[in-house]
Amino acid sequence: MIITICGGGGLGHTCAGILSNRQGVMVNMLTNHPERWNHSFKINTPEGVTLEGKLEAISSNPKDLIPQSDIVLLCLPSFLVEKTILEIKPYLSEKTVLGTVVAYSGFFIFCHNHLPEKTKLFGFQRVPYISRVVEYGKEANLLGYRPELFMAVENVEDRENFRCEIERLFGEKTSLVDTFYEVTLSNSNPILHTGRLYTMWKDWNGMPFDRCSLFYKEWTDEASELEIRMDAEFFDLLHALHVNTDNIETMLVHYESTDAPSMTAKLHSIKSLSTILSPMKEVEGGWVPDFNSRYFTEDFPYGLRAIHDLAHQHGIPCPNIDMVYEWGKSKTYMVN
Repeated sequence: MIITICGGGGLGHTCAGILSNRQGVMVNMLTNHPERWNHSFKINTPEGVTLEGKLEAISSNPKDLIPQSDIVLLCLPSFLVEKTILEIKPYLSEKTVLGTVVAYSGFFIFCHNHLPEKTKLFGFQRVPYISRVVEYGKEANLLGYRPELFMAVENVEDRENFRCEIERLFGEKTSLVDTFYEVTLSNSNPILHTGRLYTMWKDWNGMPFDRCSLFYKEWTDEASELEIRMDAEFFDLLHALHVNTDNIETMLVHYESTDAPSMTAKLHSIKSLSTILSPMKEVEGGWVPDFNSRYFTEDFPYGLRAIHDLAHQHGIPCPNIDMVYEWGKSKTYMVN
């Protein structure tokens, strides 16, 4: 099996490292920076084991890698998903399955708009791993796993066999959902990140902070309370769209909580999240919000925007989502 990874961020490193260690798998890397990649690289796991990732071919040209691929996996920031789909489109064959590590980027919508109707597709509801790059093209840290992956699949003849194969490749329990809506509309980063950012900086006066705060370890009850309200509006939308919510957990269920304080305590306790910094940049005199970070360039204009727009199209009241979305839109460059 030949798998081509598109994108060399933390997830690109980690997926390439893990998949290349599976029996019978060769992994290629499609990246804008092929010169920075080693054919052999390291993945450090939470168990203290270092995996040696192996790349068969590395290129910036889709023509070199896509035609022979059995699976093409997008590990990309949201703003690059549509562009990359269009770039690889001429080289996708009928046998190739095109997938994404997380589908709330608009992946299925873009594929439906631009690719042949019978293109084989799959996408996860949430990213399979929590990971960070140590040295680009050479080393990354795998910080945590998902207990279960929920995956939408389209135009694959034997869905169950494909599910089993994905489960083997990623090493995590994998379950199928009924429609692409179940993975496209997510209360993960599009709500989790945006609500937290709003409570952190809605009253920011432009003065630098004395340090870069921890995004999860310093989570507040105010953030949890807002998340719970936004989550309720999100589920109102899912019900209006007649989406099966059996495999979509509320924030409280996902974080094994009953109210805002218990949700805050749970987020404080998750080891894999404990060292993640807030999206800030150092300036003279301290630290300020980085409105060009992926939290702002992805989670507002793609994830939360899709929820916001669909809610308005279907007449679903969402005052908390509106409030957070409009604030985010005022702080970043939104896609028109």
